[in-house]
Amino acid sequence: MADRGVDMLALPKEVKDQLAELDLELSEGDITQKGYEKKRTKLLLPFFIHTPVEAPPPAYDAQAPGPSNASGSTHANAHTQAPPPSSSSRYRDRRSRRPHRSGGTRDDRYRSDIHTEAVQAALAKHKEEKMALPMPTKRRSTYVQSPINNCTPPDSSSSSEDEGALLRQSSVGAGLGAPAPSSLLQPSSLQSPDSWINRSVQGSSTSSSASSASSTLSHGESKPQPSQTQAQPQYKPQYQPQYQPQYQPQYQPQYQSQLQPQSQPQHPAIADMLAQARIGLSENSGPPPDVLAAAPQARGSSHVDRPNNPPVVRGMSRGQSRSSMMETADGVPVNSRVSTKIQQLLNTLKRPKRPPLSEFFVDDQEEIVEVPQPDPNTPRPEGRQIIPVKGEPLGVVSNWPPALQAALARWGATQGKSPALTALDITGKSLYTLTYGKLWSRSVKLAYTLLNKLGPKNEQVLKPGDRVALVYPNSDPGMFWVAFYGCLLAEVIPVPIEVPLSRKDAGSSQVGFLLGSCGVTLALTSEICLKGLPKTPTGEILQFKGWPQLKWVVTDSKYLTKPGKDWQPHIPTANTDPAYIEYKASKEGTVMGVAVSKVAMLTHCQALTQACNYCEGETLVNVLDFKKDMGLWHGVLTSVMNRIHTISVPYAVMKACPLSWVQRVHIHKARVALVKCRDLHWAMMAHREQRDTSLASLRMLIVADGANPWSVSSCDAFLNVFQIHGLKPEVICPCATSPEAMTVAIRRPGVPGTPLPARAILSMGGLSHGVIRVNTEDKNSALTVQDVGHVMPGALMCIVKPEGPPQLCKTDEIGEIVVNSRAGGNMYYGLPGVTKNTFEVIPVNALGAPIGEIPFVRSGLLGFVGPGSLIFVVGKNEGLLMVSGRRHNADDLVATALAVEPVKTVYRGRIAVFSVTVFYDERIVVVAEQRPDASEEDSFQWMSRVLQAIDSIHQVGLYCLALVPANTLPKTHLGGIHIFETKQHFLDGNLHPCNILMCPHTCVTNLPKPRQKQPVGVGPASIMVGNLVAGKRIAQAAGRDLGMIEDQDLIRKLRMWPTMMHQFLSEALQWRAQTDPDHCLYVLLNAKGVAVSTATCVQLHKRAEKIAAALTEKGSINTGDNVVLLYPPGIDLIASFYGCLYAGCVPVTVRPPHPQNLAATLPTVRMIIDVSKAACILTTQNLMRILRSKEAAATLNIKTWPTIIDTDDLPRHRPPTIYKPPTAEMIAYLDFSVSTTGMLTGVKISHSAVSALCRSIKLQCELYSSRQIAICLDPYCGLGFVLWCLASVYSGHQSILIPPMELESCLPLWLSTLSQYRIRDTFCSYSVMELCTKGIGTQTEILKARGLNLSCVRSCVVIAEERPRLALTMSFSKLFKDLGLSPRAVSTAFGSRVNLAICMQGTTGPDPSTVYVDMKSLRHDRVRLVERGAPQSLPLMESGKILPGVRVIIVNPETRGPLGDSHLGEIWINSPHSASGYYTIYGEESLQADHFNTKLSFGDPTTLWARTGYLGFVKRTELLDAAGHRHDALFVVGSLDETLELRGLRYHPIDIEISVSRAHRSIAESAVFTWTNLLVVVAELCGSEQDALDLVPLVTNVVLEEHHLIVGVVVIVDPGVIPINSRGEKQRMHLRDSFLADQLDPIYVAYNM
Repeated sequence: MADRGVDMLALPKEVKDQLAELDLELSEGDITQKGYEKKRTKLLLPFFIHTPVEAPPPAYDAQAPGPSNASGSTHANAHTQAPPPSSSSRYRDRRSRRPHRSGGTRDDRYRSDIHTEAVQAALAKHKEEKMALPMPTKRRSTYVQSPINNCTPPDSSSSSEDEGALLRQSSVGAGLGAPAPSSLLQPSSLQSPDSWINRSVQGSSTSSSASSASSTLSHGESKPQPSQTQAQPQYKPQYQPQYQPQYQPQYQPQYQSQLQPQSQPQHPAIADMLAQARIGLSENSGPPPDVLAAAPQARGSSHVDRPNNPPVVRGMSRGQSRSSMMETADGVPVNSRVSTKIQQLLNTLKRPKRPPLSEFFVDDQEEIVEVPQPDPNTPRPEGRQIIPVKGEPLGVVSNWPPALQAALARWGATQGKSPALTALDITGKSLYTLTYGKLWSRSVKLAYTLLNKLGPKNEQVLKPGDRVALVYPNSDPGMFWVAFYGCLLAEVIPVPIEVPLSRKDAGSSQVGFLLGSCGVTLALTSEICLKGLPKTPTGEILQFKGWPQLKWVVTDSKYLTKPGKDWQPHIPTANTDPAYIEYKASKEGTVMGVAVSKVAMLTHCQALTQACNYCEGETLVNVLDFKKDMGLWHGVLTSVMNRIHTISVPYAVMKACPLSWVQRVHIHKARVALVKCRDLHWAMMAHREQRDTSLASLRMLIVADGANPWSVSSCDAFLNVFQIHGLKPEVICPCATSPEAMTVAIRRPGVPGTPLPARAILSMGGLSHGVIRVNTEDKNSALTVQDVGHVMPGALMCIVKPEGPPQLCKTDEIGEIVVNSRAGGNMYYGLPGVTKNTFEVIPVNALGAPIGEIPFVRSGLLGFVGPGSLIFVVGKNEGLLMVSGRRHNADDLVATALAVEPVKTVYRGRIAVFSVTVFYDERIVVVAEQRPDASEEDSFQWMSRVLQAIDSIHQVGLYCLALVPANTLPKTHLGGIHIFETKQHFLDGNLHPCNILMCPHTCVTNLPKPRQKQPVGVGPASIMVGNLVAGKRIAQAAGRDLGMIEDQDLIRKLRMWPTMMHQFLSEALQWRAQTDPDHCLYVLLNAKGVAVSTATCVQLHKRAEKIAAALTEKGSINTGDNVVLLYPPGIDLIASFYGCLYAGCVPVTVRPPHPQNLAATLPTVRMIIDVSKAACILTTQNLMRILRSKEAAATLNIKTWPTIIDTDDLPRHRPPTIYKPPTAEMIAYLDFSVSTTGMLTGVKISHSAVSALCRSIKLQCELYSSRQIAICLDPYCGLGFVLWCLASVYSGHQSILIPPMELESCLPLWLSTLSQYRIRDTFCSYSVMELCTKGIGTQTEILKARGLNLSCVRSCVVIAEERPRLALTMSFSKLFKDLGLSPRAVSTAFGSRVNLAICMQGTTGPDPSTVYVDMKSLRHDRVRLVERGAPQSLPLMESGKILPGVRVIIVNPETRGPLGDSHLGEIWINSPHSASGYYTIYGEESLQADHFNTKLSFGDPTTLWARTGYLGFVKRTELLDAAGHRHDALFVVGSLDETLELRGLRYHPIDIEISVSRAHRSIAESAVFTWTNLLVVVAELCGSEQDALDLVPLVTNVVLEEHHLIVGVVVIVDPGVIPINSRGEKQRMHLRDSFLADQLDPIYVAYNM
């Protein structure tokens, strides 16, 4: 480290200032880590205290790229540099050096040297950056791969028509053999515990083993020197934890003995990394347990209430101590593998990206995206306007036929024995040869049959001009030829399509669209093909998805009728009527039909004959699909015109025998071969198998996809291998074609000995801006393209801008090639609108004036005209990806990915590149099929290398890189990847990747700028007049007055102590026991709905007396001592509460531990007992046994429990006296609750607060002795406890108690109780409502049949401390409306820690109102009301009416001044039933004053308010309350503690979670939290584990689109992992702590880059 020998204290002030500035630059990402180190060292050099230093570490040896050795080159060379590996890494290297399949070892023979070297150099650059990508964490079961179903040729796959060109094998040579840059780090192996010392260091290793479910790519396995470890800056906590638990949490084992330094060689990179350490080492941190070894938490239908880590105690300021035993001062946990990965992610993200766009859009109300200002350095076209290029004239030959059918007729009559077509069987042997005579006679028979024999009684079914589908397999060219020419002779229009194999064929419904748009009702096929089509059980042909109803006609000879001698087909001269329709798939996946007229078909054949110099009687080998494109034009049409013998090599033969086409050329001495780059590649792979082949007869090797920019490497490599077999360089003829313009250009066969055309070496940067620049500076980002020859004879071509009006390009500009020729497509059949934009384009000049009147056809090819009028093609419109205004070609990106040594990891021909629109820009996605034997580490390393190679060479960031199991991507009929279907699978979440890497941080550069805090509108300087602030009414509201005793009967009954009634609840119970002893107060139901226990006033009083006596006798309790009540929900809990009051103790209700999950739930019980300093525990016999069990002893020290009293069988003793508190301000009970932020908060509730609260609820809900209410709530804290234990004793009504856990075994229990007892008022929690909605929402008919009727329910109140869940309450109302539930019945209550009950709907007053607010404004702490359905609108429901005696005011939390109506601020409360303060061991008076007794900074400085910690607003509505005044509605938005401050904006987790839950059908629940400014999303997967990785991109997309946030980490977990408390609230901070402590056992963790 730079400062190791420097006395930092003695440095001059200016040097210290410069160092501080440097640190700031690094933290803000304005300087790279390397630059930071360099500058820092330079600053400190003069102040060095010279001591002997060790020899400098060896620098990286940047080896020159060379040919690859065998596949293990990376590892082999790495060992010359790296330190001796550990045994497990040796094992890994042995594995990785396994020989690969044939072909993998000869990469250098057919690679593109230029591009491979570029990729090597680009990756070598990254050595400098020391970036450590955190590897995703994956559970073992997730990466079980699907078997390979298909047989594939050696080391290759069935490549697509378009991607065949990319198949140039390339290996990463010795240049990549040097030690991998830390961004591509070798996966670490089994580690010594010392590596934990550096766990927070950039690039450190945190994996527990190579096969561990969680491993991180790291640079090496070396260990830091002790001196360097000591030099780490140690962050000291800024506060002392106020409460340190007595037990050690499970996840923090002590490994002190293992932290002894061991000597290992120091790796150079580690020294650099150590200098970057940000986080010091906690004293007692050791490696956390392995994820897989951790015992899984008990999961089931019930959510575990708390995970292993206990909550933090609330007795300190808001936002202070998160579990102090676990974190350093800045909230960074120090003993977690997960946290290290996040630290790596942060360090990776700190590296400055390429300069961001100069302008960002303003996130205003209209959400208008500003177009980025153009970069002044962008290259611009400088040439003159292009002049259209003319092809040579189309020669007129006297014996050219007047129509193509005439040529067939001529050869059929004069050359009947001449072979027309030879078909091969699956082994590559000749199957049959069709002569011209047979072809003619069969075609005539078919034409006759089609026109005369299809209908009954010779009724004509087909008329000339009708469209007919041709459905023939690729293995049967003969039947297709007969069908095609038969249709031409019958003058019906053939529409060749692929054979549908199943209902789920990729793009099947789009083919249906084509057939529909062409009006096809008849399909021709062969007998064998018809038998193979999918059938219904009745034997009929299946109706394919989206297809019209078809009639199938078999065209085998035996089913055709021979015409009479007098019948001859009509062969008119070629005219402009359509001859055939060729299908074409667009970028969007739509399949359209390009109609080719008879004259265009003939002219095209003539032009091809002239350009290719075809002669009569030649032999042509065709490997292409004969149904369309070049395979049809050359192999079916032009060949017949010139009486050529075509040998058709089907795709199936190529898969089985890749050399078959070369053998056919050799056997038949073929003059012309028609192939794709894929076929060249496959022939090279297999060429050793046959030595004696000769290609000397070839005069023309037509490369159909030669227009692909990367075909040059395939052609060169093929020539390199086969030149010794007689292949001449001048015979290779690339061409450019498109379905619309047909053949655009073709290289003419050369004269032997003439020099080959030159190549263009273009700058990728220039191409991305659409201009041609010869690459001079950086050879890494160069693109070498070959020409595709000259324009076709008789054609005129020019280049126009691909977007906007067809303006002519300049000579140095890339544009779309447009062609005017008689030999081209005429229209998209049946789609006149689309036709006009493609087939009737008139180019315009720079002024916008048309250059002529002749229409051109858009070819969809992007290119330019080079020297000598040679045409160069650099890409296709459909493969164009427009990212941030720059163009990138999908094929180019595939080629770069393939140059990163894919042999071991992915299949070459199975890579799909496409773009998806996310957040106003295109984002690039790469999907590849992974080999089954590829290891996780290999795959991840390959992915990270691809990212860097594409970033360096193309200057564009990838958004997502996904690897899927072999043979799972949707395929086209010839085995290529179906790009559109793959994209659709990706967007629908049906891709099922086995590895995924998202990089939104890198490529999303158009986010709005982070916001600066705006000055507050209403503050102390505002003018206040009465109730107006700055022109607005103050946002305040109040419930009605909490008057004196309103019940006159009660006053008469209470002559003895009328004034005391409202002060002490214990006296109310005594009075009820005297005056109405047999009145039943409580009924407890079990899961069957049976009353298992009841309590009358006198029974409850007597049970309370027994407990009070036991407390005084057994527990030796003093007055004022705290007593913990540990009971399941029931009447025992109520009796114990009153027993404590009778004995003068302070009861503390605690939820009992879960017997099946003591490890997770017992620590919280213990913590409450410790914090409350309980003198005694009251519980049942059963729970007492659990507290003293061996299982409990395994979790904590059971010997330190306070006195435990079992209250099951107490003697009938009475206490000597019943305690009466001297003042009503004394504490009645303590209410402990774990907040959603993980804080354990205890509040003190006084006797006067209890009375006031009970009275307030009595008034609001009109509760009297004659009333019955049903309660399905947890009775341990908050309003649930008040309703369960207190309200009945005060008001005298009967409470029917339904423990929520009973619903798990009997879902309809609560609703059937309401129906059975005719309950008018019921109280429940959100979790109960959700159980009913999800569990029995679909069974309303069954429930109705059982007589369940909810029409009696007047009010159903959800008790919560959160924003009302409008979606849940509305769906509950709708689902149970059929059972008579009134839509007005469901409402919510709201309470907080400082005041347990603020709002409750009650029985009178207006219905709760709903408003829609703008979410963008809400993030700025503003409320802007919008209409329902407005974009970015959020519905909010009023939280119930404000309770009597409660005053609410909305206050700015920073200035503490009141806010105006409809302004967002903190909700402050003034009420007689507010809590007295927090209960803490060390009472912090300032905090009590701040939260419970605080004052406004201006306006009303005398009133004392309690701060709820919740954001909300008050809105005056048009509705009237009971008194006739306008109603003020309180809307709760969310907890201030829970809000996420990101990018200067305030987000509420629930809003992001709602978006996430909508992203995919398999997301059951989600939760979000932040960690060091990274947004972490945890999603519960309810589907199959293979869906897990599908969720990652969808979650990232939806959060980016809807909330303008980049997700940092996506964690996929099992259902039930997200902890939910008894109120149905998510415990997000518990989840956060469990995640960071590696306790979630996640299915998958993705770290977005």
